[in-house]
Amino acid sequence: MATRIAYVINRYPMVSHSFIRREILALERQDFEILRISINGWDATLVDETDQQERLKTRYILQNQTISLLLAVLRTLLMTPRRFFTAFALAVRMGRGAQRSVPYHLAYLAEACCILPWLKSFGATHMHAHFGTNSAEVVMLAHALGGPQYSFTVHGQDELLFGGTAEKVHRAAFVVAISSFGRSQLYRRVEHKHWSKIKVVHCGLETAFHGIDSVPPAAIPRLVCVGRLSKEKAQLLLVEAAYQLMQKGIEFELVLAGDGEMRSEIEDLIAQYGLTKQIRITGWLSSNQVREEILAARSLVLPSFTEGLPVVIMEAFALRRPVLATYVGGIPELVIQGENGWLFPAGSVNELAAALEDCLSKSPDELKKMGDSGFHRVVERHSIDTEAAKLAELFRASSQQYS
Repeated sequence: MATRIAYVINRYPMVSHSFIRREILALERQDFEILRISINGWDATLVDETDQQERLKTRYILQNQTISLLLAVLRTLLMTPRRFFTAFALAVRMGRGAQRSVPYHLAYLAEACCILPWLKSFGATHMHAHFGTNSAEVVMLAHALGGPQYSFTVHGQDELLFGGTAEKVHRAAFVVAISSFGRSQLYRRVEHKHWSKIKVVHCGLETAFHGIDSVPPAAIPRLVCVGRLSKEKAQLLLVEAAYQLMQKGIEFELVLAGDGEMRSEIEDLIAQYGLTKQIRITGWLSSNQVREEILAARSLVLPSFTEGLPVVIMEAFALRRPVLATYVGGIPELVIQGENGWLFPAGSVNELAAALEDCLSKSPDELKKMGDSGFHRVVERHSIDTEAAKLAELFRASSQQYS
């Protein structure tokens, strides 16, 4: 009989959350049944056909909004009053001194009440949340209301600013970090007796992604940056570095693959520096389109101010492209300076520009050697089926305890 796991995510499916989709599908290949629950996001624009299919399989907590949530709270209160008031007290405690005030945490309690009958009818034996923010709190509160044990995956440091991390870890069956660096940040926030709960499970790539014929690095001086156009991704700094290259007469093309809240400001800076011929913004792309942009470039560049361990670095290595990135978060665990890419300090436009110039000066053979090195490293460390098997073992152990 298949083990049944409920996945709870703040917004799913989503363009930038393909790694969650890959994880879910890999678990299903390993004889798990997965209930997909998303708090938000039922009406988001999706360009990837696989994401469109995932949306049809997903249940949405806030789709029917206020009335259904109030009914769920009333039903839970009447059926299990003791558990309800225990969870209510926990939600209030989580809101004190947190990033968000108490009313938000009471809303998370209502969301937990909403999913309880879904968990029961599905026969879920464990809940898993992605990101250590509100989704992790929802599964914690659902557990307090009588639901199965839970776990959650933390991807970046920003999630730990949300608050309540120690409480969530204390009550969890286990917690996943996507890198050794991520694990160390969780260690900082919990008592030593809970360290054994924190496991490293990498985000993974499917064989289909890297099991394609090798494509030589682009002969043209084209670089690509993939990611949401946002402050933390530092595309403005990248435009500043590109301006330095132009002033030195260095030929280049730069593709910003993505979209986001910073687009107009980035476009204004591109125009101000006269870089409209050198820099192109694509808007949101499907997974296949992202792959084509990476293959059409000689390297991927990520000037991020903060990161966990970006999946797009794994994707670039899988396509045998070297990577230029800041040495923040878990990035140095995958990118090795001079071997498969370049590392430079976050926020330094001069060192970013120097890394770009060095990359553009490399011969195709040098780039191929670096790309091959990145390929072997990512295949060894980030196979989705291998990483999903680690999760599967943890899920089965938790499910056996619940049953």
